[in-house]
Amino acid sequence: MTRVYRHILPAVRHELNGWRKLAEAIPDPELRKQAIDSMTAKEFHCQGGAVYAAANLERKDVLIPLIVALQTISDYLDNLCDRSTSLDSEDFRLLHRSMLDAVTPGEPLSNYYELRSEQNDGGYLHALVRRCQSCAEKLPSYGLVQAEVRHLVSLYVDLQVYKHIDKSLREPMLLEWWGPYSAQYPELKWNEFAAATGSTLGMFMLFLAASDEKLDPANGPFIRQAYFPSINGLHILLDYLIDQEEDRIGGDLNFCSYYADQRELDGRLLRMVQAARQSADRLPFSRFHRMIVEGLIALYLSDPKVRGQQNVRRTARLLMKGSPWTRVFFWINSHWIRKAM
Repeated sequence: MTRVYRHILPAVRHELNGWRKLAEAIPDPELRKQAIDSMTAKEFHCQGGAVYAAANLERKDVLIPLIVALQTISDYLDNLCDRSTSLDSEDFRLLHRSMLDAVTPGEPLSNYYELRSEQNDGGYLHALVRRCQSCAEKLPSYGLVQAEVRHLVSLYVDLQVYKHIDKSLREPMLLEWWGPYSAQYPELKWNEFAAATGSTLGMFMLFLAASDEKLDPANGPFIRQAYFPSINGLHILLDYLIDQEEDRIGGDLNFCSYYADQRELDGRLLRMVQAARQSADRLPFSRFHRMIVEGLIALYLSDPKVRGQQNVRRTARLLMKGSPWTRVFFWINSHWIRKAM
């Protein structure tokens, strides 16, 4: 935590300040608005992701710019699709090709806006993609994890396409997408698989692994399997858990709404917490990964949104039961939030 506050958070702020200046110069007003809004509302995504750089401070000058740039692409495109002037799945897929190009050093860039009316971002998205490519290229073992990173990004792209199309088509398309994966992940429900694909944490952990010049080639697949689906899934289900009331009012898709009742939701989330802890304990430097898992639970369940949702408060007490570390992180987060307010 000392490393995070002393080294990571100031560096994330510096990176985001640079991207914000570039975003403010975007000529198209809609693209400019979504770029700025995504950094304003979702800065904590970059802060949380960059925690992985605390595990290798010698490579923080590569890891932090890489993580911040990829997460900024993710948040910007999510805003563009969420508040889109389009419902075209091919438009969404082309936009998100930028993420696949970003994690593939040497891949030529495209006009990612080709299928939408807004075109001129002043080079903003291309600059983010190039930053990712140049940083990934500097990681000594990136070649050993690139295929695993691309696999996770591909799943992420599929989710973003299907969850942003016309509301009448979303669930049928998500279920059709889940079909071929259902036998591979028999322990999951379709909404849990979809949630797991929406997390960038596994990508960031693979970046950290690639910063080790002595990385064992077998570690890439092992890390990906440890993070996906359990740790990734926990991450996004917690996000949806606290957004239930907000999404209900807005009529937005929420993967926690697909459980039969509160009892099933609580049981499935508890199962996901236990699976995430078990996955973390299997990884090298397991205490670091347990910190990530317990920190995730505390971060989301200490959010002010929880206080106004009685069912979510009950779920929060259940998920934090028996974990002193989660309670410590919960207190730290709650204290920080109160201080910030």
